[in-house]
Amino acid sequence: MKVIVTGALGKMGGILADLVEKADGLELAAGVDAFSQGGEVLKSVADYSGKADMVIDFSHHSLTRELLDWCAEKKVPLVLCTTGHDEAEKAAIKAASEKTAIFFSANMSLGIALLCKMARETAKVFPDADIEIVEAHHNRKLDAPSGTALLIAEAIREARPEMNLVCGRSGMGKRDKNDVGVAALRMGNLAGMHEVIVTTQTQSITLKHEVYDRALFAEGAIEAARFLYGKPAGLYDMRDMVK
Repeated sequence: MKVIVTGALGKMGGILADLVEKADGLELAAGVDAFSQGGEVLKSVADYSGKADMVIDFSHHSLTRELLDWCAEKKVPLVLCTTGHDEAEKAAIKAASEKTAIFFSANMSLGIALLCKMARETAKVFPDADIEIVEAHHNRKLDAPSGTALLIAEAIREARPEMNLVCGRSGMGKRDKNDVGVAALRMGNLAGMHEVIVTTQTQSITLKHEVYDRALFAEGAIEAARFLYGKPAGLYDMRDMVK
């Protein structure tokens, strides 16, 4: 499988490109990065003229439209690993998935996919429990709460459709029984931690995922590419991989 890596000059893109070159059955077809000044890394995916079986994107959501157009036109499957998309970009992703296979997830960790599944199942078993989500990341992260925390919250919403998402707490006010709180911590060089705490009047269950090496996201992207290869046009995500 020949893979184009976009965002190849970024930290995650660089890790991914290295792993692709080492992975069995995969070949790095090209590296693409909007900040390229020439050389081996292309500035745009439109500059690539060879054969490609897959694109894995670790660039920036502002470049998503161009990438979607190219993949839809060429019928090349796309693993989309960027976050922060607005509603218009999400609509464009959905539209492009009608022409080619797209894998789109706010987090490329298989462990997080399992955490979402377990959080959803736990919420079903304890429908009256208080549920809180705590997430912690490095002090340079811009968005809060994290896309992954919101992904976990949406998994819980499937079991608790009446859920009210409360991002941070301050002031005076009683907790509503339908609240699911999210607390965001930003400190040091933490790669990422997500914890779901489910508490009743008599017991508490804690589900936790912690990142030790950001390479896990590149590993998850490669597994997503293997999963996506040969699939018909459509929109896929981590839940499809952990059924």
